[in-house]
Amino acid sequence: MRSAIYTVALALFTVGTANAQHTGMQSLAIGSNIPGAVEKLKSVSGDMVTLEKTKTKNGLLVMFSCNTCPYVIRSQERTKEVMKYAREKGIGMVIINSNEAQRDDADSYEAMVKYAKGQGYKVPYVVDEQSKLANAFGASRTPEVFLFDDKGKLVYKGAMEDNPSDPEHSKDIFITGAIDNMLTGKSIDPNSTKSIGCSIKRIM
Repeated sequence: MRSAIYTVALALFTVGTANAQHTGMQSLAIGSNIPGAVEKLKSVSGDMVTLEKTKTKNGLLVMFSCNTCPYVIRSQERTKEVMKYAREKGIGMVIINSNEAQRDDADSYEAMVKYAKGQGYKVPYVVDEQSKLANAFGASRTPEVFLFDDKGKLVYKGAMEDNPSDPEHSKDIFITGAIDNMLTGKSIDPNSTKSIGCSIKRIM
């Protein structure tokens, strides 16, 4: 019974994943600079952070996420692994919540604070007001990642892994491979994958 309820919830959450596509937005092109790098974003810690200051000499990993998407929930352990991996590799990371249409509900600031605490986030989890950064990145789903190199150039975008619907059975963790290749000067292949998850809930 619980499995059936979860399946229905997953279907409901993924309806409208083409939401961003309907706006005519294009996903950020590989080689692009960090969009909105100096935009001040409120973190669940209460601090104001920017992508520019979060980036380190080794690069920056940006993840668009939220509190309730079934894909995000399924990827909780992977997110923690990636967070730890980025830290070990000296790469700055920020997790962005752009679900402006749910800001008074499941993705309120208070709910974000509680979620981040429960997940033990070690990186800034920030509010993207009016989905400005999601729009600038052309981000459409949660979770979705964008990796920038030491010069602030986009080198990988898309899914964290090859089986986001069932992370335990993933065979290729795209994002860690991309990080390794970026840091060793090797080409990243693929450098772009299709993100699969819930649509970012923009105010239309």
